[in-house]
Amino acid sequence: MGIILWLIIGGLAGWIAGKIMRGGGFGILGNIVVGIVGAVLGGAIFSMLGIGSNNIIGSLVVAVIGSVILLWLVSLIKGKGNGKV
Repeated sequence: MGIILWLIIGGLAGWIAGKIMRGGGFGILGNIVVGIVGAVLGGAIFSMLGIGSNNIIGSLVVAVIGSVILLWLVSLIKGKGNGKV
């Protein structure tokens, strides 16, 4: 059951982050990947700040914030290659 919950939260987080950052999602697999990587990133950032989440809504919020940060970092890296910031 845990892996299914990870996939659901990852998919939702990736979709929400895609809507926030570029106005659309990345497809189901892309949303899941972005959401899971974002959840790991968000979890690391929040744990460094001493903040934790212990429910589904908190996990989703952390995953969305991490996913938005991930997409922002990717856009910075891609932008530097094209001469944009």
